Amino acid sequence: MRIFPFHYAWWIVLSGILTLFSCLGLARFAFGMLLPGMGEGLGLGYDQMGYLGTGNFVGYLLSVAMTPVLLKVLRPRLTIVIGLMTIALTLAGVSQATSFIAVLLLYCLTGMGSGLTNISTMVLIAHWFRRAQRGRAAGLMVLGNGVGIIFAGLVIPVLNRIYAADGWRVSWLLLAAITAVVTVVTAIIVRNDPQALGLAPLGAEQPFSEQEISAAPVPHAGRVLVTLGMLYAAFGATYMVYGTFMVTSMVEEYGFSETTAGQFWSWVGFFGLFSGVLFGSLSDRIGRKRGLMCVFFVQTTAYLLVGSGWGGWTLWMSVGLYGIAAFAIPAIMTAAVSDYLGTARAAAGFSLITFFFAGGQAVGPAVAGIVAEMAGSFAPAFLCSALITAAACVFALTLPQPVEPGH
Repeated sequence: MRIFPFHYAWWIVLSGILTLFSCLGLARFAFGMLLPGMGEGLGLGYDQMGYLGTGNFVGYLLSVAMTPVLLKVLRPRLTIVIGLMTIALTLAGVSQATSFIAVLLLYCLTGMGSGLTNISTMVLIAHWFRRAQRGRAAGLMVLGNGVGIIFAGLVIPVLNRIYAADGWRVSWLLLAAITAVVTVVTAIIVRNDPQALGLAPLGAEQPFSEQEISAAPVPHAGRVLVTLGMLYAAFGATYMVYGTFMVTSMVEEYGFSETTAGQFWSWVGFFGLFSGVLFGSLSDRIGRKRGLMCVFFVQTTAYLLVGSGWGGWTLWMSVGLYGIAAFAIPAIMTAAVSDYLGTARAAAGFSLITFFFAGGQAVGPAVAGIVAEMAGSFAPAFLCSALITAAACVFALTLPQPVEPGH
């Protein structure tokens, strides 16, 4: 007997929105908004700012290695709760830190919590949705990222005005408190699979079952995963260069106030609300390969515009294009891994390509920070990002079509 007038899978999507709002939207994407105040308060150089971003992604990388094992033992629900609790505690710790080393260690642990939460949440899609619905479902989940960016862009400048030099500390503490609340809500909502409620996955029946997909041999699976991983690494290395340094660049290079820069960043979040749904649904229609190519093309244009140094309307265009494509790659990757490997292999496959993704994130901000310190500008780092995503757009052509059992 159905309790709700809709499939429980949509509750899983809601929980995914909340968890990504916390583990990425707040714990990661608010970092760029907090960086100017934190850098001033702790006397950080551009290179140290880059190292903080890298520390977070190193933690994320470590969690990628642990998550497949934890998922087998703890299942997604408990793993998500542990990840969110880790984020809440470490963000509270960052709010009280007084040195670069303390922030670096704590934010590394935050990255571990983010990895545990993100991977476990996205893996739920393979269990709760059939192939034709996965891109849409993943796209809806990443709405949380956009909401987190909007929240950070609007709230953090206000807290900075009220609390002045301590604004960044109050902001981190608020983000920790919100994450603690999300932890409780998620623990109540999430179920590991539809069978736990006597349900079937949501979506039209396929001419073959998910079990057949899972049991079928996957031709060139290793090559496909490496290709997806390299594309994911290109995304990770570039989108967080923009996400980490765009606000700092607007404040220190273009002369914007923190409030104005925060408004710009909020627009990233607004456009990001449509990112995953738009490109995830598009990839359901035109295929994952073409979907990835479209996203990388849009990102390349965004990085070229901000790297040009023209300012004015080009910054607005860059922000809009970055936002509309910002969360599309994770949505498409989630669906692609399930398409290529099936439900049984989805967790291991997604963890593997996320390892590439985390590696890209770890390298990107650190290298960009060093380049900016040497050049006295972030423009060269943004232009390098454009070159990488342009290459990724072409490299996506090498992806094969998923092979169905019996073909």
